[in-house]
Amino acid sequence: MITADELRDRVREFLSHHDPGELDRLEFLRARFDAGLAWVHYPPGFGGLDAARALQPVVDEEFAAADAPDNDPRSNGIGLGMAAPTILQHGSDEQRHRFLRPLWTGEEVWCQLFSEPGAGSDLAALSTRAVRDGDDWVVDGQKVWTSLAHTARWALLVARTDPGVPKHRGLTYFVCDMTAPGVEVRPLRQITGEAEFNEVFFSGVRIPDSQRLGEVGQGWQVAMSTLMNERVAIGGGNTAREDGMIGVVADTWRQRPELRTPGMHDRLLRLWVEAEATRLTGERLRQQLAAGAPGPEGSAVKLAFARLNQSISGFETELLADEGLEYDDWTMRRPEVTDMTARGPGYRYLRAKGNSIEGGTSEVLRNVIAERVLGLPAEPRVDKDVAWKELPR
Repeated sequence: MITADELRDRVREFLSHHDPGELDRLEFLRARFDAGLAWVHYPPGFGGLDAARALQPVVDEEFAAADAPDNDPRSNGIGLGMAAPTILQHGSDEQRHRFLRPLWTGEEVWCQLFSEPGAGSDLAALSTRAVRDGDDWVVDGQKVWTSLAHTARWALLVARTDPGVPKHRGLTYFVCDMTAPGVEVRPLRQITGEAEFNEVFFSGVRIPDSQRLGEVGQGWQVAMSTLMNERVAIGGGNTAREDGMIGVVADTWRQRPELRTPGMHDRLLRLWVEAEATRLTGERLRQQLAAGAPGPEGSAVKLAFARLNQSISGFETELLADEGLEYDDWTMRRPEVTDMTARGPGYRYLRAKGNSIEGGTSEVLRNVIAERVLGLPAEPRVDKDVAWKELPR
């Protein structure tokens, strides 16, 4: 197993032959991937060295110290946090070679086509159809709440391929070309005024069978690995103390003594402690990931993250009183990155409402925690063994 010192030596050797000040940014990132210094825990040939996942910060710190360009991870969060681990786990070597390198370098942005208007929080109830036609699948249907669909080159798509079996067993997972004929993307304007989400329509979209991930009918199992990675990516990101919204509110408290009251002070302390506990829990989860794939524990971190963000944004609005009700800009935007700290308190209050929906609703996550972490009895599911086509919709 590669040690931290050996990794540092590899990075320094790489930098001695690839000067970040002279090379084109994309050329540098491609060379870094090819050297196995992208995701160090991935296999050789796919951006890694089969090193321990916990050693990734060692590599990142060495490149940062050399002022080397990064792959702008915030602009392709779905690709890096969800598509890459899914392709690594379920894709063929041919698919890994095709997709992982341009994904990591940021040349190709990804989105996720899961949610549907008629399925609600029940992903397995989706109705977008994929019908086999020779070496292709023909897709018709609609997806909703799709982040980055307006900039994405590729998408993770789950579609129904067999309506004659129970809903969980009739799904198949695909990689969809967002530039293919028949794909239409429309913006969804949010309460914030922005349109960071989209609805996507499919009309006779052809997807080659070579872009299927996993076996036919195994889409639910592949989708679960994607969702577990998503919840870790949303709630368990690598952050420093007082990063994010709690840092914004703590700075306001320090700089605006006229706003302080004893009651607000007690509430701020409680929120600060909760934020730090959530951050440390996320750190422990990342350490557990070094030993294997993400499990249902990621749902707990994401649930805590959503509740905490909404509590902090509500506290900030109360702390600022009338000033907290102001909204800085209602201009229609199509942002590629959501930054909760870059806008005003009114934006943070409104945008935080979405945290309990995106990446799995808080209600669904509570069920996951109850059943898969705490071992409590599952909710009754009367449709478990009923063919999807026979279910009322």
